[in-house]
Amino acid sequence: MKQNWKPGTMIYPLPALLISCGSSEENYNLMTVSWAGTLCTNPPMCYISVRPERHSYPIIKETGEFVINLTTETLAYATDWCGVKSGKDFRKFEEMKLTPVAGSIVKAPLIKESPLSIECKVKDIIPLGSHDMFIADVVNVVADSQYIDQETGAFDLAAARLLVYTHGHYYKMGEEIGKFGWTVQKKKKNNG
Repeated sequence: MKQNWKPGTMIYPLPALLISCGSSEENYNLMTVSWAGTLCTNPPMCYISVRPERHSYPIIKETGEFVINLTTETLAYATDWCGVKSGKDFRKFEEMKLTPVAGSIVKAPLIKESPLSIECKVKDIIPLGSHDMFIADVVNVVADSQYIDQETGAFDLAAARLLVYTHGHYYKMGEEIGKFGWTVQKKKKNNG
C-alpha cells in the first residue's frame, strides 16, 4: 500500500558538495550544498541553491563566482562540519586542514583534496522561497590526475569514492550495475 505525504523534497540521493567562494584569502569560505545539479550540456551550465542567510550567499552574489568541489569518503567529516559551522565564526579551510588552490578562471579557490572541481560564473539568481538558485556557466573543470585513465583519458569517478547525501545522511557510492545504454547495447556473438 502507498501513502500520500505532504509535498516535500524527496529526490535522493544527491551529491554532497563543498562549495568554495571568495576572491581573496581573507574572505575564502566553504559551505556544504546538496541542492545542486546540471542544467545544460551545451553550453555547460549548473546550479546551486543557497539560503540567503548563509554566510557564503553574499560572497557569491558579490563576486559572481564559486567552485563546486566533489567530495569523497575521506572528506566526509569536513563536508558535514562545513555544513553545520558558519564562516562568520570559523576559517573553514584552516579548521578542516584543506588546501585552497587558485582557480584557473575564477578567483574563488578550489579544494586541492577534492578529486574534481568545477569553476563556475554566476549567470542568474532566481529567488525561489527558502533558497535562491544560482545558475552558473561552467568555465573550467579541474580533475585530479590520479583518477584519469592513462589509456582512455576518462575520469574514473568510482575510484574517487564519492560521497552522496540522502535525507539527512551521508553514504558512500555502491557497486556499478550498468552503464548508459547497456539495455540496448548489442551483445557479442559467441562463436564457441
